[in-house]
Amino acid sequence: MYIQDIIRVLENTAPPALQEDYDNTGLLTGQASWPCTGILVSLDVTEAVLKDAIKKGCNLVVAHHPILFRGIKKITGKNYVEQTIIKAIKNDIAIYAIHTNLDNVLQGVNSAIAEKLKLKNCKILQPKAGQLQKLAVFVPQTHADKVSNALFEAGAGNIGRYSECSFSSSGTGSFKAGEDTHPFTGKKGERHYEAETRVEVIFPHWKAGPVLKAMKASHPYEEVAYDLYPLANSFQETGSGLVGILNKPLETSLFLKQLKSIFNTPAIRHTRILKKNIQKIAVCGGAGSFLISTAISAGADVFITADVKYHEFFDADDKLVLADIGHYESEQFTIELLFDILKQNFPNFAVLKTAVNSNPVKYL
Repeated sequence: MYIQDIIRVLENTAPPALQEDYDNTGLLTGQASWPCTGILVSLDVTEAVLKDAIKKGCNLVVAHHPILFRGIKKITGKNYVEQTIIKAIKNDIAIYAIHTNLDNVLQGVNSAIAEKLKLKNCKILQPKAGQLQKLAVFVPQTHADKVSNALFEAGAGNIGRYSECSFSSSGTGSFKAGEDTHPFTGKKGERHYEAETRVEVIFPHWKAGPVLKAMKASHPYEEVAYDLYPLANSFQETGSGLVGILNKPLETSLFLKQLKSIFNTPAIRHTRILKKNIQKIAVCGGAGSFLISTAISAGADVFITADVKYHEFFDADDKLVLADIGHYESEQFTIELLFDILKQNFPNFAVLKTAVNSNPVKYL
């Protein structure tokens, strides 16, 4: 087992293309070509987490938060970031961060929160636009099914819970083959007309490479005629936050007490209770105050997030209950999420959870 094998699974789960511009996901220390002795999953990377990895014989730490977030020009051990990097390098420990790209997928950080709250009918709260592309390729009618199937296998044609989605239309294509060609049909030097099918499919832009490769490999023509379009459509499977509903309405004060218990937090900061019962819940792990207005527009009764500033509580504007449960508390179940993903893909390999609670915030 090599580290690159683990990375491939992680990046299929949460493509790096989905990280925010300010983020720094991916392999931060070590080399993808290293054999992997074991995987330790954590929320953060600290010296204590690395000691735990060494003790358990793991040379790969998969963490949600990147230890290298901003650029550093010196590594002298003057702070915890530099000390942690030094320890990782000295002990040949690879660190892989899967941060906002895991926040931005439907089955990511927020799904872990929603699962603990037993929310159903969950949808992305603020879907991302500009993530989709459309391919239109012109194929001889005799090969339309073969090319379509290859595109589907490469990851094209998925819309929500539907797969193998495409549109086809018939027409006539023309071409004249030159001297140094090997035309599939027709004769060199003569204009040829061919009954063709225009096959259209959509896919996330990060799958363009394998989709185009599959198209060319399955197409009978030497030169494939195709169009590739960027789409402004929102992609319902990627974006920020999540919104879902409880199985039945619940008393607001009771829900907040359950929230405190489920997330094992000694305190919840929240705006005033507006109505007796609630049912529609919006969530965003980590700092999610930028979604307050979106949660209101979605009709949420409660918006659960973290790192809310004093003046941002006013933004709730008596239209929902805004609940800050703490950053670590909101993302703690990401460890379970990553553990489950890796264990499902590598059932016979050492995948472990850290025993270190890295929450720097303490309560009296």
